[in-house]
Amino acid sequence: MIREAAVAGQFYPGGPDELKETIKTMTSREAAATDAIGVVAPHAGYIYSGPVAGAVFSRIKFTDTFILIGPNHSGAGYPFSITTTGRWKTPLGEVGINSELARAILKASGRLEEDTLAHRYEHCLEVQVPFLQYFKPAVKIVPILLSIARPDVYEEIGRSVVRGLRESGVQAVIVASSDMTHYEPHEKAKAKDKLAIDAILKLDADELVSRIAKHDISMCGYAPVISLITAAKELEARQAELVKYQTSGDSSGDYSSVVGYAGIIISK
Repeated sequence: MIREAAVAGQFYPGGPDELKETIKTMTSREAAATDAIGVVAPHAGYIYSGPVAGAVFSRIKFTDTFILIGPNHSGAGYPFSITTTGRWKTPLGEVGINSELARAILKASGRLEEDTLAHRYEHCLEVQVPFLQYFKPAVKIVPILLSIARPDVYEEIGRSVVRGLRESGVQAVIVASSDMTHYEPHEKAKAKDKLAIDAILKLDADELVSRIAKHDISMCGYAPVISLITAAKELEARQAELVKYQTSGDSSGDYSSVVGYAGIIISK
């Protein structure tokens, strides 16, 4: 099955040449590369969040496979969805799903279900793919979407990812797709986002959940970040680095109501 690009020409350029040139302006092939266990990367339109996503992907050593975990914005499909077969199309071509790893994760999980409907029109994973293709055209992915649940469910899914990695023997980088605070004044958004980012940098999922609740932080991808932190700690992560932070106001010039974007690398 081919999963057609749902937001090409909207969130990012619809033509291959323009898309490559756009990504080129947002990335560097000369940046020092880190052996990353996982990253947090934003998922808005490239004009707003592309420089942050580009900075993160420029700083990591690429494996053949990326596990993409994001929030289900639409509510379509199963609450915890994984696709284990098929290909995803973008203007830069098609990428395959690493079926061996995806099936191992599905087998290890008591929560995830095989599903394509949840992924059909969801943008949060799709916008990551052209960045991956730019650096590694033959890259493979494992797409996972998470709906609203208790934090322990996201932790369990994170542990399932680790079991799948170990069972399959596949080397992969985990990408948690998330934007930060939504539609608040620039300085207020920055202050709230710093609280969330500091908890992520400490690899403390419980503190992240606590701060989100206490300070009403409208971070849409906290679920995949919790799964990432849980998995990364089981994979012996010891540190995290904020690579870049900005808000939509830095691109639009409108600081009255912004969305925040953070790019973070987690490593040993």
